[in-house]
Amino acid sequence: MELEAKLHDIKKPIMVLGTCSGAGKSLTVTAICRILKNLGEEPIPFKGQNMSNNAWVDWDGGEMAYSQALQAFACGINPCAEMNPILLKPQGNSLSEVIHLGKSIGITTAKNYYQDWFIPGWKVIKKSLKSIYERNPNCRLIIEGAGSPVEMNLIHRDLTNLRIAKYLNANCILVTDIERGGVFAQIIGTLELMKPDEKKLIKGIIVNKFRGDLSLFEEGKKWIESKTQIPVIGIIPWLNDSFPPEDSLDLIEKKSRFSNPEIKVGIIKLPSISNFSDFDPLENEETILIEWIRESQNLNKFDFIVLPGSKQTIKDQIFLEECGLSQDIKNYSNNKGNIIGICGGFQMLGTSLEDPFLKEGSVSYSEQKIKGIGLLPIRTTFFENKLTRQINSESLWPCHSKINGFEIHNGQTELEYTQTLVNIKPLFKDLNLGWYRENKEGGTIAGTYIHGIFENDNWRDQYINLIRKSKNLPTLNKKSIPYKKKRESIIDNLANEFDKHLNITSVLN
Repeated sequence: MELEAKLHDIKKPIMVLGTCSGAGKSLTVTAICRILKNLGEEPIPFKGQNMSNNAWVDWDGGEMAYSQALQAFACGINPCAEMNPILLKPQGNSLSEVIHLGKSIGITTAKNYYQDWFIPGWKVIKKSLKSIYERNPNCRLIIEGAGSPVEMNLIHRDLTNLRIAKYLNANCILVTDIERGGVFAQIIGTLELMKPDEKKLIKGIIVNKFRGDLSLFEEGKKWIESKTQIPVIGIIPWLNDSFPPEDSLDLIEKKSRFSNPEIKVGIIKLPSISNFSDFDPLENEETILIEWIRESQNLNKFDFIVLPGSKQTIKDQIFLEECGLSQDIKNYSNNKGNIIGICGGFQMLGTSLEDPFLKEGSVSYSEQKIKGIGLLPIRTTFFENKLTRQINSESLWPCHSKINGFEIHNGQTELEYTQTLVNIKPLFKDLNLGWYRENKEGGTIAGTYIHGIFENDNWRDQYINLIRKSKNLPTLNKKSIPYKKKRESIIDNLANEFDKHLNITSVLN
């Protein structure tokens, strides 16, 4: 039976729409998921289409946006690509990789996307919804929109907002960001651009990111309710959260919350950075200060630096070379520096990058094979098929420990046997997952394909203690709080704050 025939039997879905990008839809959905879980419900997150290079791999090897994975954690369930059936991964030059139900199925230009991918996109969204409800008939979907639901030049081809709301007859919440200013215009303008059958789906309004005394907005609340005839169900205060930003541009604004760090970490802000949620566990270490590096500089002030993942490894390596950071990284290594590369960053640490199928950002023949930074004797070739899988392995350095994480990459990396293999050793029992070497003068260079490596508490603690020892700092012997417990605590705190200021029960029926 088609889902349409069953819609009157399902629990009323809740959909969170925003007056703009960055209004707080993702965190609102995360909070509602945990609130409803605590009420004994069976919430499941859903976002029909997301555009992000911050990805997660589910247990079947399917790619999905990390924000929906985080929302699944808030529900107490395993993330699944059906929760985000369409993922667009930007590649620059108005190109995006198209992922349906976790699998890469093509590349599109922004101009051609709605012409070529709208019909198959809507089909895969309906297929995912049907599958979720068949497996979880008692669930309540908590759906996240994208951007604004009333982009008038695109609304007839919008796969993420009002089309889904109307299809499921969802109770919609409109979230607005008072921090940006013009909150009344945001709300009224958005509602005025909706058709009557769309506007009637809006059951509540949330004013998000309010600074100061909430009572000062009481007159504003009354005005909004009088003008719209829609209740303001929440005025949410500004929260000092430590969740990953949706957009890598927001990383520039992300600052450490700790004032007396003992270790300073530099992370290279690559133009095509991906999977920046890899660094959330470091953000939550009280002894660590993170600084994002965007231009050539002396790196010696950092205790270790990280080269993150990249959606366009060739382009990003060319960027490092042209801006001088590639030489800065080599100088840093020669000065007893400690370096970790993850996925694309790992590949860049090698001697060469070869892209025969133009998968990783090369745009001409001259860019199909370029030199890497050259700190590890490895070479990488990018093939047509992408490897995506969950990882269970065991580390060999800096400690023997069970390791979990996931892989997302096209490249295949192997040792460069034409070079002298100076102290190069495997990082893990699975030799394909990474290598490291210790410099004779001091310092280490390590690279791995494992996203989420810092979520492994024992591994992270031992690596940090290695850095502390090099600085003559005392070893941290106390057992640290596991990162996943910290993440649960952060989600709980988020949900508790929303619960204090949000009347969610008013939109459940």
